[in-house]
Amino acid sequence: MSIPQSTASFQPTTDRLPLPAAVDRHRIVWSYAITVGVYHLLALLALLPWSFSWTGVALAGLGLYVFGSLGINLCYHRLLTHRGLVCPKWLEHGFAVLAVCSMQDTPARWVAVHRRHHEHADRQDDPHSPLVNFLWGHVGWMLLENDDLSRLGIYDRYAKDILRDPFYRKMERTPLYPMILLGSWATFFLAGCAASLLLGGTIAEAARFGASLLIWGVFVRTVVVWHITWSVNSAAHIWGYRTYETGERSRNNWFVALISNGEGWHNNHHADSRSARHGHRWWEIDMVFVTIRLLEAVGLARNVYVPDRRQVAGLLQKKRKA
Repeated sequence: MSIPQSTASFQPTTDRLPLPAAVDRHRIVWSYAITVGVYHLLALLALLPWSFSWTGVALAGLGLYVFGSLGINLCYHRLLTHRGLVCPKWLEHGFAVLAVCSMQDTPARWVAVHRRHHEHADRQDDPHSPLVNFLWGHVGWMLLENDDLSRLGIYDRYAKDILRDPFYRKMERTPLYPMILLGSWATFFLAGCAASLLLGGTIAEAARFGASLLIWGVFVRTVVVWHITWSVNSAAHIWGYRTYETGERSRNNWFVALISNGEGWHNNHHADSRSARHGHRWWEIDMVFVTIRLLEAVGLARNVYVPDRRQVAGLLQKKRKA
């Protein structure tokens, strides 16, 4: 499937966009609003002394890579949305399960919204342009009803290829998605309880340690991954440098690239969206692409796309004359 691309012309950064025409300011998407609110509140439990453990902190840090970089960045974004590489189906589905644990919606929904973003980047029909305002691009776009993002319509337009896979269809039509989420919660909690009991802890100590792993390994990690992902939509369309003239406001933002393991080289990505490599210069570190190269080296990835030299050369920004 070809990925829709923006045909918008670049505008001065002082421009502001209205909300997408299909957004209803008076209709809140309560399922998203409640989920975002509850997760943030549960993550705040990490501030309580009884919930702290170094193991929980370590799991949260490791989870940023496992669930965020492997699940969202590699699988949902570079593999499923842009088809920048091919993996064996068992591995692709495994990465998709990791992405589901980041609670950023089903694979088909995530792919469809992101492909629509590329088709209408930084124009009114873009689902999450920060040119409306920063908060809208970061998270607000999910919290108000947008009829253009109704599941059937957006799937038919942008995600038919994803739903040809029976595994991804099950995510939409069966309780598989919530079962994976609940299973991940149970795994962190019960693993903590079991480890504590095996080390001679009491039931109360086991419950406390299990809760610590759940709070840090699931809720804190998920909230941090959310904000990292959202910052690509928001910060990386406002702040940073532009290597390419891409017809919208995408920017290479070193801080977002650092915290996202490479997704922040966003202007590069919009210049050649199919490329699995987002860092185009030697110093634009892209750890997700390093992971892809490692997978390729051991035979677990193939057809890895890299930047098309002729395509990106035609988009290079002309230096302004002094």
